[in-house]
Amino acid sequence: MKKWCFVMLVICILAGCGVQTQDEEKVADLEFTVLDPEMIPEELRNVLEEKKVSPFKVTYEDEGDLYICVGYGEQKTSGYSIIVEELYLTSNAVYVDTKLLGPEKGEEAAAATTCPYIVLKLPDMEKSVVFEQ
Repeated sequence: MKKWCFVMLVICILAGCGVQTQDEEKVADLEFTVLDPEMIPEELRNVLEEKKVSPFKVTYEDEGDLYICVGYGEQKTSGYSIIVEELYLTSNAVYVDTKLLGPEKGEEAAAATTCPYIVLKLPDMEKSVVFEQ
């Protein structure tokens, strides 16, 4: 019985110990361009048209550029916007965090279904993309 308790204690201690790696630390904030729909490559635009009614997170690489796309699905009114809270590089990934903002108080919002999404363009860094929320 004592041996079993000792083994469990060692496992618990080892499980609690983690190695903090440099991989998760921000190396640099990244510059990006928010694309107007007509500037989105046609192949990507077609994918987004199919996906826009549901929330989505998509990346697309083309000719040395990386496109990061985040959609929030159908909304019952107009007046929504999306802000980029953070977009930064670590040693092994690109991290992106966006936020959907609703119509401002006092703003007239049309009662029409909209599908807000954002497309960010930046140089391809050949890193995976992590969507935070």
